[in-house]
Amino acid sequence: MSQQQGCGSGSCGCASTTASAAPAMEDIKVDVATVNGVPLHGDGESPDPEALRQRAYSELLRQAAQRKGLLAVGDLPALDGVLSEAASEATLALLERELQLPEPDEASCRRFFDAHPARYHLGEKVQARHILFAVTPGVDVPTLRGRAENLLVALRCESPDSPAFAKAAADNSNCPSGAEGGELGWLGRDDCAPEFASALFAQDEANAHIGVLPRLISTRFGFHIVQVQARETGALQPFESVKGSIAQVLRQQAYMTALRQYLSLLAGEAELYGLDLDAADTPLLQ
Repeated sequence: MSQQQGCGSGSCGCASTTASAAPAMEDIKVDVATVNGVPLHGDGESPDPEALRQRAYSELLRQAAQRKGLLAVGDLPALDGVLSEAASEATLALLERELQLPEPDEASCRRFFDAHPARYHLGEKVQARHILFAVTPGVDVPTLRGRAENLLVALRCESPDSPAFAKAAADNSNCPSGAEGGELGWLGRDDCAPEFASALFAQDEANAHIGVLPRLISTRFGFHIVQVQARETGALQPFESVKGSIAQVLRQQAYMTALRQYLSLLAGEAELYGLDLDAADTPLLQ
């Protein structure tokens, strides 16, 4: 066993030596992931798993478009995962032809409306405060999430009138509101980032309550611990006035379901090397 001195990180200034030299980067072989023999990246590159899955799905669709005669055989794949203009148009034509999408009927729209009444309230407002754990370049995201989750658990154990939330916001929040105990005041849907609003004005019973929400809210800014202090429900819109928008939501849901099924079918028929498409939760086209 080789003997090592120092921490080995090089970040604290201590010396670090080992009995055996580490292999040079150029000596490390990185396998190239492929779909039916078509490479998804160049030699020596190592895309993150999600980017690799996205490239694989795009390539599966590109190849399917060629087999269906919608794309010239001479269209060549790109190692950066970006389809040619012709391939993009062909894959859209392929999906339009292959995906069978049911048109939402009034009964389906009515069931959705009855199941999600809060979504169709006008004037709904929430008084809230939050603690932001900002995701910035170079931050260790899993560690940051772990810190946020640990604090969330601790705050959910506090009584509603405890000063713990305000103190935690002052000590931990990366938002200027932290100096004010995380106070955001009264918010409407249009006052928030869409992903924040969709959780704050949640449709499920778990989130539509007063107190610290049981899950972190993840946005483009980072991870938020949110405490709802009060709610005003607003007025429910008539079904007829929102039926069109509900139908569009149902169409989008049907499209995503059909797309997942179609991509799973293509993946099941393909010869894949160096990646696992079964792990993808929401395959999206780039």
